[in-house]
Amino acid sequence: MKLLLLSNSAAPGRAYLDHAREVIADQLSGIQELLFVPYALADHDGYTAKVAAFMAELGLRVRGIHTADDPRTAAAEAQAIFIGGGNSFRLLSALQRGGLVDAIARRVRAGAPYMGSSAGTNMACPTLRTTNDMPIVEPASFASLGLVPFQINPHYLDPDPAGTHMGETREERLTQFLEENDVPVLGLREGTWLRRDGDALTLGGIAAGARLFTAGAEPVEYAPGADLGALLTSEARFDSRKA
Repeated sequence: MKLLLLSNSAAPGRAYLDHAREVIADQLSGIQELLFVPYALADHDGYTAKVAAFMAELGLRVRGIHTADDPRTAAAEAQAIFIGGGNSFRLLSALQRGGLVDAIARRVRAGAPYMGSSAGTNMACPTLRTTNDMPIVEPASFASLGLVPFQINPHYLDPDPAGTHMGETREERLTQFLEENDVPVLGLREGTWLRRDGDALTLGGIAAGARLFTAGAEPVEYAPGADLGALLTSEARFDSRKA
């Protein structure tokens, strides 16, 4: 599989997707048309037009899956697929209603490059249970595409010692998840991404990297350029001395 999983689609002071322009161009090299899935936002046409404007600069056409007579056929025939960010619960619910969870997963497993940002990155995980989003709709289940065997928390925020917010920090919430689930969770900070090419998994980005959470262990820091291929094995366990 070829995956590009972005923590975010916009970086401070930069235009939409501009912070990841080079890696996106490389990921989609050789592709003429990109199938875009806009279901995480309510304005499907407006969202698709925004993506199309960026991709046109890379020489790519964009087709919104919502315009297809048969979205499942569009997914099955896509050269490449991009699922954009927004609300993960609304997104997964729409994919389930359209019969697109299996259709997209099958196409990506067959070789079509996949790109996700934020909610689209959540969709690549086994479930959406480590999303930050409010459950504005109720999907039939939390099971998502399962393109990687671990969980991701996009937009990961480090605890702020000087903060006045009294709710749980992101670290505390992910620790609570691991009290109930023995599966690694990678907290992707803003400006970071993961690239999968077959059995290779690499952390990239313009920012401070990622933080890996596993049950019964302290979080481990990884910088851009780190090899995270061990996360692709079901028995993945990381030694902090290797970070």
